[in-house]
Amino acid sequence: METLKALHWKLFAEGKSGIMVVLQALDAAGKDEAISFVFSNLNAQGLRTTSFGKPSETEKKHDYLWRLHDGLPARGEISLLNRSYYEEVIVKQVHNDIEDYEYPPGTKIEDVWQMRYRQLNDHEKYLVENNIHVIKFFFHVSESEQKDRLLKRMKNEDRQWEFSFNDVEEREYWDDYQKVFNDVLNNTSSSYAPWYVLPADNEWLSRAVITKVMNEKLKEINPDFPTISKDKEKELKDYIDKLEKE
Repeated sequence: METLKALHWKLFAEGKSGIMVVLQALDAAGKDEAISFVFSNLNAQGLRTTSFGKPSETEKKHDYLWRLHDGLPARGEISLLNRSYYEEVIVKQVHNDIEDYEYPPGTKIEDVWQMRYRQLNDHEKYLVENNIHVIKFFFHVSESEQKDRLLKRMKNEDRQWEFSFNDVEEREYWDDYQKVFNDVLNNTSSSYAPWYVLPADNEWLSRAVITKVMNEKLKEINPDFPTISKDKEKELKDYIDKLEKE
């Protein structure tokens, strides 16, 4: 964890690269806990977290990636997308919840998802080519483990605020979600924006994998603290001398 913290400071100070982290899962898979455990000790100035719920009426009037932009990292930042634009090919595909004006006229509905996979791959490649790195974590939780975690939330008064009746209702589509997850992972994991599938039943192991992957990416980027230019060295020395003589 200390290594991650130190590398993040260098990333922030250097200000040349950004990292976008996608966290995708069903309810109660451990995304929020992973964010708190892995990322909470990082430099807050260089960390951005965005949660995506149902699109607003304004967002519906734009292309489906439009609302992503506020969640993109600036150079020097790590941005966390707690759920993401992948909802547009997961939830919408499970529930067949897409309007005909959201894709070109004459397109068969079965071809829409392949089209969107291509668009997402192209978008992520664009980000990487602009030195915004993309890392995607999928929390694979078992049906039985999700059930146990949801029941704990429902029975614990201090955690009932976390629970939504929709969480249980969506379990009726469990098999559909598994099929779509498999399709999405196979079609959108790339060399430049890979998916990492986490064993979400084991929270400790999931967090360890996230930390390892983040450290490896930051070491690959190899950020460093900026150094003062030669022409400023004398000026710096003069100011040091001035302060020390006060």
